[in-house]
Amino acid sequence: MPRTPPGRRAEYRHFEEITTRWHDNDIYGHVNNVVYYAWFDSAVNGFLVRRGLLSLSESPIVGIVAENSCRYHASISFPEKISVGIRVAHLGTSAVRYELGIFRDGDESAAAEGHFVHVYVARATMRPVAMPDAVRAALSDLLVET
Repeated sequence: MPRTPPGRRAEYRHFEEITTRWHDNDIYGHVNNVVYYAWFDSAVNGFLVRRGLLSLSESPIVGIVAENSCRYHASISFPEKISVGIRVAHLGTSAVRYELGIFRDGDESAAAEGHFVHVYVARATMRPVAMPDAVRAALSDLLVET
């Protein structure tokens, strides 16, 4: 089966900037695969926090990751600046599927791409609930046809 080519910067609706850190590199001299998942999580939650849609300590409704994946196209190493592109592929009642692309500074093709699914839950019970209207509105701006 032929490999899908890397996504392009123009396919994403919003970008969060991240600077790699010394300890992101593994013994092979490139960023370890687990760090990519942390970048995905940081980019999405940073987006929500900066827009006042998530308080890490007080929001009664929060998104928890129920599923994730990552596909790698090119390695990244410290010290590099990256951009994490965010788009929304599906917006349900209590869940959202984010698609994310990691781009090296200035590159038009993704070095890595992945997705994760947030399921919105009541913090007190950890049971699924409807996504808050303000969150839904902000995520609607990132929705793309896939």
